[in-house]
Amino acid sequence: MSYFQAIILGLLQGVTELVPISSLGHTVLLPSWFGWHSLADAQSQPESFFLAFVVALHVATALALLLHYRHTWANIIRGFFTTLRTRRLETPDERMAWLLIVATIPVGLFGLVLEHPLRVVFAKPVAAAIFLILNGAILVAGERLRRRAPAPVPASVGAAADGEGEEPGRRLDTLELKEGAVIGVAQTGALFAGISRSGITMVGGLLRGLNHEDAARFAFLLATPVILAAGVYKIPDLLGSLGDGVRGQALAGGVAAFIGAWVAVRFLERWFERRNLLPFAAWCIVFGVASLIRFA
Repeated sequence: MSYFQAIILGLLQGVTELVPISSLGHTVLLPSWFGWHSLADAQSQPESFFLAFVVALHVATALALLLHYRHTWANIIRGFFTTLRTRRLETPDERMAWLLIVATIPVGLFGLVLEHPLRVVFAKPVAAAIFLILNGAILVAGERLRRRAPAPVPASVGAAADGEGEEPGRRLDTLELKEGAVIGVAQTGALFAGISRSGITMVGGLLRGLNHEDAARFAFLLATPVILAAGVYKIPDLLGSLGDGVRGQALAGGVAAFIGAWVAVRFLERWFERRNLLPFAAWCIVFGVASLIRFA
């Protein structure tokens, strides 16, 4: 792996982990389009240097999210310890702490058991293209079905009379813990190359009545511990024999992933204040079909 390839893949990981178009799907497909077949093939191997390299990208992406949401996470952590003392959920931060815990458990358990075998089987160009098309269809369906989403609790401030203002929807802190668990289960779909973690989490939030801005915020907060844990869990791969010859590239790629994620989260926060998932759905379907024709 060259340093140029490492930086390109790092930027790709940092951006596509948050943009709802699937980081794993794109790290399988784009190297194949570029002719970097050894990198594409290495992703579906039981053990490879590429899996060690990805550790740095995951950790760097999570660190960018932690830095961006540092004040939010400080409040959430304080809220969590408060609930241990009071045994009640009284504030939005306390509820958010437990929503994130409940939503993280399913993907954590499934990831430990299934991430490796699913990567070996499905991290191939044709499979990734098919799942990328499916991801686009999920985003389209989420936009269509959100109009029927329940709103049993007070909505956020609606649009002003002149058409400006906040998109109507449930407040994020009104989600029930069981709803967080359902969204967490949905997130396990991202174990398949081509299915976006942020996209499927956002769709889950939209179907529970959240607006796009809050659905994205919940997706990014929920992604942080999952991505960080995945990276930290596999640090021995990077420090061991699998990391021989790619540690410098992993550092360069990690820096690129950090920058990509930092820019992406700031852009997407503004994007979802006024816009929806459909442009990302269109990209997934078009790129997925083109890749399927190319590699089938």
